[in-house]
Amino acid sequence: MKFIYKIICFLLFMIVASPLYSQIGVYNETPQSSSALDIQGSGNSQGLLIPRMTTVQKTSIINPAPSLFVYDTDKNCISQNIGSASAPQWTCLTLFNRQFFYMPSINIPTSILGAASVDLFKIYQDQFATPKYSAGAPTSIPRYASADNLYYYVTYYDPKLITINQITAAGVMNYTVLKKANYDSYMNIVFVVK
Repeated sequence: MKFIYKIICFLLFMIVASPLYSQIGVYNETPQSSSALDIQGSGNSQGLLIPRMTTVQKTSIINPAPSLFVYDTDKNCISQNIGSASAPQWTCLTLFNRQFFYMPSINIPTSILGAASVDLFKIYQDQFATPKYSAGAPTSIPRYASADNLYYYVTYYDPKLITINQITAAGVMNYTVLKKANYDSYMNIVFVVK
């Protein structure tokens, strides 16, 4: 009996004295300390397969945890709940067609002839940060934090009115106004995700 008591005391001592780790490693003996789950494939040809469901199935989840991930088979995207459990807001993190987007509409001053510049990235940031929004919508639109996350293109402009001299990697467009624009002039600006 004393022997069993000593073993129990020894085991309790070891449990209390041992540091406790909550990280779980799959194919990994030493998971990262900042992660709850650290998965390494048994080779270089494996990935992580998350739950797959339709949009209806996804929106039928009762009280989905904030930041819950699923693969939406209707939208072909990894979808995340960016809302709360009681008021979920699902957003697609990866869409096959989110490789580029058009810049929001802007006014380019053409009243003064000559060289000028406009910071396309800053205007995009400002417009997406403080939009007017519908009831229940987030107060800002998700946006890229840094100008170097994007490539910048002008796909159409009237070369009789303006010359595009340069677009910097930071999204600043340098241009020269050749003559004042009339009401039917416009420019298309495209941002491409790097």
